[in-house]
Amino acid sequence: MTMLNETIFAEATVPGRAGVSIVRVSGPDAWECVSSLAGSLPEPRIAALRELRDPLDGRLLDSGLVLLFAEGASFTGERVAELQLHGSRAVVKAVLEVLSRRESTRFAEAGEFTRRAMENGRLDLTQVEALGDLIDAETEAQRRQAIRGFEGEFSRVLTAWRNDLQRAMALAMATLDFSDEDIPDDLADEIHLLIQRTIGSMEDEIRGCDIADRVRTGFEVAIVGKPNVGKSTLLNALARRDVAITSEIAGTTRDVLEAQLELSGQKVTVLDTAGLRETDDRVEGLGIDRARNRAAGADIRIFLLDEGDRVEDFEITQQADDIVLRAKGDVLKHGEGSVSGLTGLGVEALCDRLGATVAARASIVASATRLRHKVGLEEACESLKQAARRLKAESFDLDLCAEDLRVSTARIGSLIGYMDVEDLLDVVFSSFCIGK
Repeated sequence: MTMLNETIFAEATVPGRAGVSIVRVSGPDAWECVSSLAGSLPEPRIAALRELRDPLDGRLLDSGLVLLFAEGASFTGERVAELQLHGSRAVVKAVLEVLSRRESTRFAEAGEFTRRAMENGRLDLTQVEALGDLIDAETEAQRRQAIRGFEGEFSRVLTAWRNDLQRAMALAMATLDFSDEDIPDDLADEIHLLIQRTIGSMEDEIRGCDIADRVRTGFEVAIVGKPNVGKSTLLNALARRDVAITSEIAGTTRDVLEAQLELSGQKVTVLDTAGLRETDDRVEGLGIDRARNRAAGADIRIFLLDEGDRVEDFEITQQADDIVLRAKGDVLKHGEGSVSGLTGLGVEALCDRLGATVAARASIVASATRLRHKVGLEEACESLKQAARRLKAESFDLDLCAEDLRVSTARIGSLIGYMDVEDLLDVVFSSFCIGK
């Protein structure tokens, strides 16, 4: 649990040599801390150049910009001061040492600035998670998805469901006054409508959650084929660098090698797997087992076939988006439907096809982006389905229906961070860097 009456500070930029480094101070004593170094302070939100001096002996530490944010108008919701310093490790260290001498201040823990933003109502839990995704975003699609979450898209969906279910609970409790009579049809119908509408919307989100998670973590594409068919050469051609060792000796690749690409704005990890064949070599056999498992779990498979090969020979089920190509297209008389990592034949067309496929999949992305979200939605949805079944049963128990609605509403609230989720918060914020 963070202590909101404490003033915290940390370097907000990546440690190291740079043109500018930022030190952030947040809490009730933030402005006084900076005033002790800079003397007079500028008006909030107006950066001003100040000489920063050690309060003990007046020695000059640095000359930098001072920027203040008032309580309620900062990222954390508290008084915040930022010092934009020259990016020297020695300068930053000297300023941090001076700040650490004050009894009212301490170094911030990992993610503590963001945690304070949530505890002060500036962000909810889904926005915090999206902020983490935004910091880690490597592709345009990841950035767009994270921005949607940070702007509150998933929060708005969850809040709408929560409001509908609270309305349904209120109606259910109201009908308890009719416990000795039949439930009024209009009340029962409205409760049922609210439940079914929420179930339908939840199921849409659950279906799209896996795709959203793939956008966040990356799609996987496995290259599958027999030994020495050109899988490693193709991986190198797709990655435009030497990721895998290539050799005319069959069985060179014995483990799964990976290369990350960006196709159509999506993160794609291409897997080079061991050649699939019968073998008495125990180590190669382990590599082949791993190859089959990774290929089966990949989003897309590229089956690279030599003359006489069939997809069925690999004991891996072909799926709708999988791609079947003839190997070593540079030595074939007819290059249609073939690829050659050695000469680049068909490589661009393969990239275009993969990009179109992952872009099409990403088009059905949901607002929910994490496994935690999916599990919570599935649990909430199951409680709602139970409530709907009770509502339609002949031996109707209104108390149990209301309890199902309460459980579902509480599960939705825990996704936003409205409930007591202290252990979960510790996990979420521990993944943030110091200074964020």
